[in-house]
Amino acid sequence: MRKLIFGMNLTLDGYTAAAGDDIGWSGPPSDELFQWWLEQEQANELTLYGRKLWEAMSSYWPTGDQQPDATPAEIEFARNWRDTPKVVFSSTVDKVDWNTRVVTGDAVAEITRLKAEDGGPMSIGGATLAGAAMRAGLIDEYAVATYPILVGGGTPYFTALDNWVNLNLVETRTFPGGVVLTRYETRR
Repeated sequence: MRKLIFGMNLTLDGYTAAAGDDIGWSGPPSDELFQWWLEQEQANELTLYGRKLWEAMSSYWPTGDQQPDATPAEIEFARNWRDTPKVVFSSTVDKVDWNTRVVTGDAVAEITRLKAEDGGPMSIGGATLAGAAMRAGLIDEYAVATYPILVGGGTPYFTALDNWVNLNLVETRTFPGGVVLTRYETRR
């Protein structure tokens, strides 16, 4: 059975994006934080995306390694991003590339099926898609990189739940700029 990990940057007041899908509050991550995210992505065998995050990632990372100011870590991230199998859950995206397929049907059923397969970890990104997986009890780990900023509203990292989810803290780490990483595993 695969492990499903939901990790994103968020504001101290719990948002992955401010109003209007604005993610400018996070600015470019420190080299140290970027390296941490790279290592997490390299450990995944499959990445699951909601439409909005897919559009953001696919607008840059296919050629991110060809940018004149790309760091070695960014070059490695772009190559890994292209090579890692990806699934986009959307009823409006019709064309994908870079080792990606689209699922238009029941996201929870497909994620449940993918989790039941043998294989390494898979990550899920996009607050709406992850929220559906969260409500279905499918997420095994939460990785939260909290930035020291309050934006007052937007897209929340956590969705409303019908039941409590008990977690075990597995890591805390501080990065430059006051970013605090916390990782939790779901207690089963």
